[in-house]
Amino acid sequence: MENTNQNKLYQVAEIQLTYKSNVKPSLRPKINTSRDAYNILLENWDDSKIEFIEQFKVILLNRANKVLGIVEISTGGVSGTVADPKVILGAALKAAASGFIMAHNHPSGNLTPSQTDIDLTRKLKEGGRFLEIQLLDHVIVTTEGYYSFADEGLV
Repeated sequence: MENTNQNKLYQVAEIQLTYKSNVKPSLRPKINTSRDAYNILLENWDDSKIEFIEQFKVILLNRANKVLGIVEISTGGVSGTVADPKVILGAALKAAASGFIMAHNHPSGNLTPSQTDIDLTRKLKEGGRFLEIQLLDHVIVTTEGYYSFADEGLV
């Protein structure tokens, strides 16, 4: 009886990691500039939300800077959203990404990064470096333009 109860104490969930792409490698867009990233993001952003609520997304890239996919990390309110570094880096690891570009929108249209934006960028740059997954940029998106941390020397 005791042995049966003891065996139940050590039952754990099995974890599977999979990545499935429905896009052929030859058809994946390549990102060379922040403008490329912005155009891809804008094309894939929900028009009904970009000027309404803040969202945080990540573009995952292979070694050739071709887009493996875009993952939505969070959706918040009109003045912010939570971007959990563990979720961001977990998605990059799951896709076996070599690099990533973080992005979020400012519904107000203001392209100035907040101190929170700057701190998160530094934290994920360091975390990515440790995991050998390079943070290439953090882009603030609006319908009328964008702000690139890389272009401004902040990545």
